[in-house]
Amino acid sequence: MEKLSDQFMEEVVKACRPYTSQGEVVDHIPGLDQSHATDLGVTIITQKGEIYSAGNDDSGFSLQSISKVIILLMALEDFGKEVVFQKVGMEPTDDFFNSISNLEDYEGHRPFNPLINSGAIATASLVNGASVEERFERICSFLQTITNDDRVKFNKEVYRSEIKNGARNRSLAYFMESTGILSNKDAEEALELYYRVNSIDVNSLALAKLGCFLINHGRHFESGEQLIQSHHVRTVKAIMLTSGMYNESGTYAVEVGFPLKSGVSGGIVGAVPGRMGIGIIAPAINKKGNSVAGGQVLRTLSDKLKLNIFHD
Repeated sequence: MEKLSDQFMEEVVKACRPYTSQGEVVDHIPGLDQSHATDLGVTIITQKGEIYSAGNDDSGFSLQSISKVIILLMALEDFGKEVVFQKVGMEPTDDFFNSISNLEDYEGHRPFNPLINSGAIATASLVNGASVEERFERICSFLQTITNDDRVKFNKEVYRSEIKNGARNRSLAYFMESTGILSNKDAEEALELYYRVNSIDVNSLALAKLGCFLINHGRHFESGEQLIQSHHVRTVKAIMLTSGMYNESGTYAVEVGFPLKSGVSGGIVGAVPGRMGIGIIAPAINKKGNSVAGGQVLRTLSDKLKLNIFHD
């Protein structure tokens, strides 16, 4: 087994960077374009607090669908598993993350799981707060607390783009409003919160800290304060393992073997139980919405560091 070091991380990034040529950078997220196609940055924080980083690890990018992990954590903490999973399922899907047909066909018109777009909009409607602004401030403050990073902040330009390019998400939200899935019965409020959390800027270090929060069972990595109940964190990690990489989640469960969540900005957060949190940025994604080079980094790390939780 390889020994974790900065040199090892640099070697992994160098070996995996050519895979960026197999993906495309999405064209609707401000701050990302084809000039970022070859970017690749990785940060690992071990259970002991050691930090290893390489590549374009200081690049900022928006959370996008990684936000679904945060929204789910907050909804579970506010209402508990029984209520949340009356509104959304916990099953993987073989369809795309923004599928409408799955929402129409699945039992009770519930989203398959909280880590696809419809599921995240439904769970966003469960987050407590007197207004969208209050709910968003709770989520943003929570993320800033667990990352201890004031660079984690709202990006208004990305938010405006989310609204401009949000026609399909509106369709999902209004369908769920019509079937009674949205808890506050207001599609616009659920969408507004979803768009805002998608638009929070992070970097690979912040994602690695999120991964550490998950492997630390909901306790703040430095203070030890219990911010989310451990059984809710366990639920989130299980769903990340089965559904966090869209309709490639089964492949990643087999080939990588620990909880993950990706976003179309090219970010990936990983949580290796008892070992480390991982943050990756590589904006060139495949047609299923996952970072191509980031995926190769995960396969390499899992193989060389023996990270697969199903490893003999």
